[in-house]
Amino acid sequence: MNRVFLKNCECALDMGDGSERGLYVDQDYILQKMKKIHRGISLMYTYYPKDKTWPKRACNAFETDGPADPWSYPYENYFPYLGGILGKTDDEPFKYMKEIRRHGMDILLTLTIDPNLTEEDIIPIAKDLLSYGRVFLRVNHECTGDWFCYTKRASYEKIAEFFVMVCKVMHKYAPNVLMILCAGMWQKETGKLEMEDIFLEAHKVADIWSGDQYLALNWGWPVDLKCTSQNHACYNTQEVYEKAKNTWKRLKEITGQNKPMVLSELNADGDVTGPYEQAQMMKHFMELLQQDKEKWLMGFTAYQFRDDGRLGLEITDPNNSNNGIEQPLLKTYRDELLKPFFSQKLETKEEINLPVKMRWGNSEDAEGFELVVKIEKNPHYAEVYFGNTLKDENLIFEFDGYWFYKKSGVSKIDFMSYFFDHKIEKPAEYKIRFFAPPKEGINSSENCKDWLNNYYTVIKELPEIRIEYEPVEIYTKKM
Repeated sequence: MNRVFLKNCECALDMGDGSERGLYVDQDYILQKMKKIHRGISLMYTYYPKDKTWPKRACNAFETDGPADPWSYPYENYFPYLGGILGKTDDEPFKYMKEIRRHGMDILLTLTIDPNLTEEDIIPIAKDLLSYGRVFLRVNHECTGDWFCYTKRASYEKIAEFFVMVCKVMHKYAPNVLMILCAGMWQKETGKLEMEDIFLEAHKVADIWSGDQYLALNWGWPVDLKCTSQNHACYNTQEVYEKAKNTWKRLKEITGQNKPMVLSELNADGDVTGPYEQAQMMKHFMELLQQDKEKWLMGFTAYQFRDDGRLGLEITDPNNSNNGIEQPLLKTYRDELLKPFFSQKLETKEEINLPVKMRWGNSEDAEGFELVVKIEKNPHYAEVYFGNTLKDENLIFEFDGYWFYKKSGVSKIDFMSYFFDHKIEKPAEYKIRFFAPPKEGINSSENCKDWLNNYYTVIKELPEIRIEYEPVEIYTKKM
């Protein structure tokens, strides 16, 4: 048994899960489909607590005849953020945030917020997020556009000042929160960012720079379901890549800083390209990242897992919104996700003995343990048993690139799915690595002194690994 460290990858991948275009999908389902954890899961909510109709979702508060433009309401048609002033931290999005962290991933929270709120209105949000370890918070994204409802309530100067204020609140009351500014991108015609002067101070105080960039998009959805109007675009993937990279270069130039850059929304819309070209465009972009010797991008968020239109790895089954219809993009994206470039590094350290103290910082900073498993040939049974005290622990484990989750109370996990996809050609040794994300999905001040950033679990026994190469019995009828 050796100590093992979970570290950051060359380019992180995050997954969008729910927005105005689709419902949240549980993490057990996503993990089963993707075979691997992401760095984080992106949730999108809206916060206008002083509006009379709040906290009703916009499409319910302002009913229309037929499908409506999501941005035509008084506030955005995301699901309402029920924390903050309302204080409902046992509801959305907190129950999802806890599930995401139990599965070993970080929270990427997007909030569109009324820019006329005060510092006193924002402090409760900071306190809401204090127990969730590393949180990436994106406030009022795409802020140089004119489609979001908050841009109709304030000038761009006011929106920039509001972001600066939210940054200061988070840095003071929730230092575990990293603020993302998603603003204008580089313009080839001018060599500058859109509205770079207005948002300069916001760029300087943000922790992470960002932009949203689609390779193709039908922005007329859901009114224009067939994508027959001019409300869509399809771009050259190479040019999109250069535009994003030049955005990062320009930000370094105008701020005199060197901060991480992410793309908070990226995909090609199957409404425009159809399902096959959609997959190829995303693959091309991810190949460009891997070929680029200048590792300029910290990560990007694939938007999104399941979509009511054609902007997801799955599309929503119109007969049952609990079901998804897999698109060609899912396999293409998963193949890239599993590559080393997009995978967290696993570093083996010294040999250790029981009891083992495991530390969970975040999805790119954790300490666990590894065991060596000898595999002779393709097994018929591959299981991990968690007895006695281990049964109550919340654990994730990795086996040759595939990840598996064990929630508290579960005593057995089958990992045969790896062998369904990989034929064992000759005997070899494999490593199985165990980590312990927060059991309740949140950090606790009772767990440790550095609880804002870390969660600790002590295990006193090892799991039992069962590998069997023959079935228990086969019945063959004699003729």
